[in-house]
Amino acid sequence: MNKIALVTGAGSGIGKACALALLKDEWQVVFVGRRLSVLEEAIAMAGAHSVNGHAMAADLTHEAEVKALFSKIHARFGRLDLLFNNAGISLPTTLPGDLSGDDWRRTVDINLNGAFYALSNAFKLMQEQRPQGGRIINNGSISAHVPRPGSIAYATTKHAISGLTRAAALDGRAFGIAVGQIDIGNVTSDMTAKMTQGVPQADGSLKPEPCMDIAAVVDAFMCMARLPLTANILTVTVMATQMPYVGRG
Repeated sequence: MNKIALVTGAGSGIGKACALALLKDEWQVVFVGRRLSVLEEAIAMAGAHSVNGHAMAADLTHEAEVKALFSKIHARFGRLDLLFNNAGISLPTTLPGDLSGDDWRRTVDINLNGAFYALSNAFKLMQEQRPQGGRIINNGSISAHVPRPGSIAYATTKHAISGLTRAAALDGRAFGIAVGQIDIGNVTSDMTAKMTQGVPQADGSLKPEPCMDIAAVVDAFMCMARLPLTANILTVTVMATQMPYVGRG
């Protein structure tokens, strides 16, 4: 049987592109997001490969829904070989004193809590299945290392994802579970369209930034996904060559 993958935030952007690449690579792929119709439209883009795509709606901020999702996967497939923990949001540029508690909690709920719920359930399934083991890839960000101005909620959650990755990678050793992180900078997607118009810089200016095609992210992701479980890419940074990351500030 083909390997089983689950991709969160699979209805658009990076999640959709990577999920479609997995389908093309002959994986069985569970597309997860909040809107079933959007997931089904994404799967249809795979053409003949769409037969191996499965749309499952879930709100990752609700722990009970995530548990139910993984119970459904276990019942249907019996195992999980790959989780791409991709779902997340970013907020408009906001200074710390102007950020509402509601927006802070919303960002933490999606970017961190939801990522943990998915990782936790995937880890448990991979630990108990036979043969044991699997791979978890967390979507970090350049902001997991260096923040942008006015991004305290996003930068904090992405820094936390790095801790989630490293702790789970350590705990996964005993069970053949490889955990890694892909940190992406300035890919052309729905979330980064503003990059070419101008984004705040550390010196207070507003400047456009170079972006890369999403295919570069897919290539890096697939390199991680295809590795045998005896090897792991703990962290990888894929970024637009000329973006102001190294030396930012």
